[in-house]
Order: sequence, then structure tokens, then C-alpha cells
Amino acid sequence: MVAAGDEAAEEEEGERAEMLSAAEPAALQRNGLLPGKEAANGGGRAAAGCAAQRGGRAAEAEAMLAAGGGRAETRLSRRRLAVLAVFSGYSLVNAFQWIQYSILSNVFVHFYRVSFAHIDWLSMVYMVAYVPLILPATWLLDARGLRLTALLGAALNALGAWLKCASLAPGRYAVTMAAQGVCAVAQVFILGLPSRVAAVWFGPAEVSTACAVAVLGNQLGTAIGFLLPPVLVPNTPNDIDLMAHNISIMFYGTAIVSTLLFFLAGVVFEEKPKYPPSHSQAVLRTMPPEDYSYKQSIINLFKNIPFVLLLISYGIMTGAFYSVSTLLNQMIVTHYEGEEVNAGRIGLTLVVAGMVGSIICGLWLDYTKTYKQTTLIVYILSFIGMVVFTFTLDLGYLIVVFVTGGVLGFFMTGYIPLGFEFAVEITYPESEGTSSGLLNASAQIFGIIFTLVQGKLTTNYSPRAGNLFLCAWMFVGIILTALIKSDLRRHNLNSGIMNVDIKAVPVDSPGEHETCNTLKMQSAL
Repeated sequence: MVAAGDEAAEEEEGERAEMLSAAEPAALQRNGLLPGKEAANGGGRAAAGCAAQRGGRAAEAEAMLAAGGGRAETRLSRRRLAVLAVFSGYSLVNAFQWIQYSILSNVFVHFYRVSFAHIDWLSMVYMVAYVPLILPATWLLDARGLRLTALLGAALNALGAWLKCASLAPGRYAVTMAAQGVCAVAQVFILGLPSRVAAVWFGPAEVSTACAVAVLGNQLGTAIGFLLPPVLVPNTPNDIDLMAHNISIMFYGTAIVSTLLFFLAGVVFEEKPKYPPSHSQAVLRTMPPEDYSYKQSIINLFKNIPFVLLLISYGIMTGAFYSVSTLLNQMIVTHYEGEEVNAGRIGLTLVVAGMVGSIICGLWLDYTKTYKQTTLIVYILSFIGMVVFTFTLDLGYLIVVFVTGGVLGFFMTGYIPLGFEFAVEITYPESEGTSSGLLNASAQIFGIIFTLVQGKLTTNYSPRAGNLFLCAWMFVGIILTALIKSDLRRHNLNSGIMNVDIKAVPVDSPGEHETCNTLKMQSAL
């Protein structure tokens, strides 16, 4: 919560901001950029044409900030850290619920008396649910805002956890699948939020790190999901009652924690801070909501060739990670029989290393802004890590698997926030939630395909065959990443180098499009 002293300070800052905004029209008129007026220097006619063809708002927004005496009032809110912590918390629980079945696949096969394929679907339902629901979810985020979307994700997360408590009997696989389906729907309202939370609440010098921390929460949930379930639910095939008791501890504990986090989200989450944390957010706030078209935003994203290339390459990398995470238990016990606990520890090592990679990558991006170079290097190193993991898995030394799994996780999982932030940069001013949502949808589609194919290859041939399949696709991803043109739109705006044509909705008058694109404006620093 924000302290009383902070609130008083915000009120004082608010008065100053109101005085600044009241003075802006006169300043704009003096500079010949008042909406509806022509500029005295001759550039106003082109500016007016641009404004007209985009609804008269996008150019005016940047013009007001540039000509009105400098940048808009920006300030970092203390609440941002609490928002980030709570979001990371319930994202953690959602990821834990995703992996808790597959890391105990042999246990749940015996408990529910189903096949391994049935247990694999308890993980893949997350991917299946995401694809058809991502567009409605991103529409809700853009139309109804961050707070409602966050609360909906936290609420469904808790509901699914409680429904699992009703599946504590061998014949209730359908109940646990339905409960996991609810958690999968919750995930739709969670996975696309890291870049949105970071952009809305954090400043330019920390936005990439904040996004990495938000992603880290999900990764930490996966890590705990690898570590804790094998400890809580040891394999006791001769004592089903004890197995049910152990599973109940895991299910009820998850339900209690997720419920607590839902209430915390209700207390902490706000739609946005009182003041924008960055110049790019200040520009977006000056653009009226009626100028935004969700449908057109989707069309614009698919017309953006660099984004499409990133969409495919991100889907390949993250889908490969999902497949490896889902099938890790089967791969390990194939070569190391009876090592379920160590399979969980290897998964933990993979994800914890990835968490470290995420933070390092986020800090590096905030410091260098080398989005494409960093993304490409991490992609290449992930491919090398996957090749090494593939050819060392069956050597008979678990310590080698721990090391290679850690290296693989460091780069594969560290890539996730890079993809989010790179997408936001090359698609600004499109909604962060929409671009992130499409990236995640691509990851889910590739994840489903990769899991099914790799699982079949692992069962019919060997884990090496399945891993080589992933290696081939990751090599394709490297080529696609190398072809992406790096156009850092958000960074250029925050740095004071901005093209006036920043509107999400395309022009209605093609004849004036060229004139608009040639009009540049240097933001005042």
C-alpha cells in the first residue's frame, strides 16, 4: 500500500501537473501545432494532414509533449514493487499447477489408472486452452484494463486449485482434468501480462528487468513444481490410501496459497499509477480510447514482418521448452530407472538456471538496449545447449545431466523475457498485452505439436530421437531470428527520437501516407 505521505506528495504533484496541462494549449498555439491549426513554419499542413488521416490524435499527442515545454510529468510509484510481487506470486502458483502432474506422471498413472498419454494431456490442456482464448483475453485486457484481467486470472487460479481437491480418488480423472482446465483458462489471463505490467508501472531504465522478474515468477513456479511434488508425493504403488493422502496435502496447500494471493491481488492491483512512468506511456495516455481498434491492432501486428518472424521463432524456442519440461520425467526414468526425485531436481536445476538467465538478460537489455543481438546470441547458445543435452543424456552419469540441463535452462528460459521485450519494441504503440498474447499463443501451438511428436518419438524410439527433432526446429528458429529487422520504436521515443506516425490504427487516406511518414519530430529532452 502507498503511505499517507506519498499520497500527499502525489496530490501536490497532481496540482503541478494540472498547471502544466493548463498551460499547454497556449504553448501549442505559439508553436503552430494547436489541433486544427496550421503551423507557421509550413510543417503544420503536413502535421494536420497526418492528424486527420489518423483521427487527429496520434500526431497531436506527440506534438503536445514535444512543443508544450518538454516531457510530460513522469514519476515512479512505490506501489509498482507490490504489484510486481503479487503478480509474480500468483503466476508462480499457476505454473506450479501446470507441471505438478507431469513430473509425477508414473504416480498419477497408477493413482487414476490411466495411460501416460492421459497424464501428458493434463499438461497440454494449458496449451490447448490458450490458443482459442488468447484473442478474447487480450481484448479484455485492452478494453477493460489491467486490474480486471489480473483479478480474473488470480480468481480462476484459486478456483481450479480448489476443484482439484474434489478429485482425490482413483476414479476421478475427469474431475482433475476439469480442474486443470480451469487453471489453464486462468493462465490465459496471466502469461501475457509481464510486459504490460512492466510498461505501465516501470520506467525506461528498469522496464526490461521488471518484465524479466514478472516472467521469473512463472519460471519459479515451474521450478518448485519440479522439486516439491516428488517430495510431497513419493511413489507408493502398494498403498493407494497413503498416495491419496499425500496428493491431498499438495492440492489443499496449493488451494490455500492461491486463495491468499487472490485477495492480495484485490488489495494491491490498480489499473495504472497516477503518473506515467515513462515518456512512451505519457504519449499513449494522451490518445483517446475511441481511437484504438483492437481488430486493426491485430491486423497491424500480422502485417509487421519483423514481428511475424519473431512470432514463429519465439514459438519454436518456448514450445521446445514446454515439450522438454513435460517429457523430462519420461526421458530421465528411461535411462535412470527409479530416479523420479532426481528427475524433479534436474527440472529444478533447468528452471532455476533459467531464472538467473532471465534476470541477467533483463539487466543487460536495460543497460545496452541491444535487443536483436542479445536475442540471437541467446537463441544460438540455447541450440548448442540442446545438442549437448541430447548427446549426454544417456551417458549414465546423472551429474552430467544436471550440468547440461542447467546450461540448457539458463539460455532457453532466459530467452522468454527477451522475446516479450523485443516484441514490444518493434510493435510500439500496439498493446503490450496483444503482442505478448500472440507470442504465447504461438508458443502453445508449437508446444502442443512438439510435445505430441517428441512424446511419440521418445516412446517408439528413444529420448535422443525426440530431442534431435527439437534441435532441427531450433536451428530454423536461429535463421528466422537473424532475419528480424531491429526497429526499436519505444526506445527511440523514450530517447527523444520519434517518428510522428505512431498511431496503432492505419491511415484511411493512402494519398497522404507518404507525407505523414516523412514528417519527423524531435521530442524535447
